[in-house]
Amino acid sequence: MFILKKTYFYTSFLYPLNMLQIKSALISVFDKNGLEPIAKKLHSLGVKIYSTGGTEHLLNKLEIPVVKVEDITSYPSILGGRVKTLHPKIFGGILNRSDNENDIADIEKYNIPNIDLVIVDLYPFEKTVASGESEENIIEKIDIGGISLIRAAAKNFKDVICVSSKNDYDYFLSKLDEGSGKINESLSREFAAKAFNISSHYDTAIFNYFNKESNNFKTSFQNGRILRYGENPHQKGIFYGDFNSIFTQANGKELSYNNFLDIDSAINIMNEFQLDSPTFAILKHNNACGLAIRNSLLEAYKDALAADPVSAFGGVLISNKLIDLSTAEEINKLFCEVVIAPSYEKKALELLCTKKNRIILIKKETKLSNDSIRTCLNGVLYQGKDNITDTKSNFKTCTIKHPTEKEIQDMIFASKICKHTKSNTIVLVKDKQLISSGTGQTSRVDALKQAIEKSINFSFDLNGAVMASDAFFPFPDCVEIAHNQGISSVIQPGGSIKDNLSIDYCNKNNLSMVLTGTRHFKH
Repeated sequence: MFILKKTYFYTSFLYPLNMLQIKSALISVFDKNGLEPIAKKLHSLGVKIYSTGGTEHLLNKLEIPVVKVEDITSYPSILGGRVKTLHPKIFGGILNRSDNENDIADIEKYNIPNIDLVIVDLYPFEKTVASGESEENIIEKIDIGGISLIRAAAKNFKDVICVSSKNDYDYFLSKLDEGSGKINESLSREFAAKAFNISSHYDTAIFNYFNKESNNFKTSFQNGRILRYGENPHQKGIFYGDFNSIFTQANGKELSYNNFLDIDSAINIMNEFQLDSPTFAILKHNNACGLAIRNSLLEAYKDALAADPVSAFGGVLISNKLIDLSTAEEINKLFCEVVIAPSYEKKALELLCTKKNRIILIKKETKLSNDSIRTCLNGVLYQGKDNITDTKSNFKTCTIKHPTEKEIQDMIFASKICKHTKSNTIVLVKDKQLISSGTGQTSRVDALKQAIEKSINFSFDLNGAVMASDAFFPFPDCVEIAHNQGISSVIQPGGSIKDNLSIDYCNKNNLSMVLTGTRHFKH
């Protein structure tokens, strides 16, 4: 971080230009990368530099004159380095106001040196937490002196410029060159905003580390990615997050707001199938319109596409395995917005990249957040993600007829898709292939009718298929409609006071049904 004190420069008409002249600097950083050009520039400008610890050693190594902070405060670094700069002679040098007579008097009375520039960064608290280090090491990475210097400098932005990140070094240097060592007040205010952004983000990370039980909510993201527009062209769109920690983009245009939503849905649904045989999914408007598990990826892709080749146009494609050339050749016949895979054969990647706008993503091994947050009214709604995946162990067969092992596997497959489909939803599956789904309907009956209609349009035989529902059946109408189409087994959460009506219908008509006890609404 940099802090600069202000000296006014005047035109011949005596109007202030509000320019800040750097005469002295405090430099103390944890990460010393990129510091050398800054230090050499300041030295060339005749700036007096104060420093501590490792930064002081670096400056000495660079043969740049430096004054120890201890020589100002008459106190050494104590408590294992916990206290170095926390002293009135340091903070007085930063916080004094050049246009305040009382401040000027105090500076003179207590022999406090003006500090016009401070370079300080913060201990890497978030990286230390992410690395899984002990709590003792994590606590030691809670910065005290650095965060205090940042806040002091940013508060006094009219007299001080505060550059609180090495990411701004080049920008700051360019402004120093432009002004021949002088900085204007508007730039100082800009850097103050950056500084408070860093300090508030840092404090939020610390709070969230300690916050295990309270219902207080804080979140913070750095460096928003400006999108072309939002959900529609007249809406503003920004993505806040570290996209590059999850993906490498090998080809294609800038991602849109809708691309981000579809990619998020694709990743979440494919996470259900990470350990399965080759699996391919096609999504449109956040819902799977095709998904299949097969012995080869090419077969999985073809059967996923077969479920709804119309909706697949312009969709997002995702695989749980390496995409080979034969699969890429089939994909290349389809217009699609995005293709995602953990890896690609070289020739497959070259082929898929021949369409310059097609977004090709290579997924990295990254753990996603378990939090789900959305705006609501004048606040936000928070919930933990739906991390329950229905398995055979939590199935409760409630009918006389028991499902076959093949039907059980299809029900598990269908339930995974159902969990990631907009409610109300019905999902129809046969032989580990999504046949069709009814999505986002206001009634479960309508969702089922939509799914049946789609299956008929694409010539699927529903005899022996299974049906999955995201919530219970309050009436037997859905199981009756399903039975009339040849569906043989049903998976649903159960929990209706009228569960027995659907169960009785299944028993009378030789259908099997299992209850999971877990609802999977998705809105």
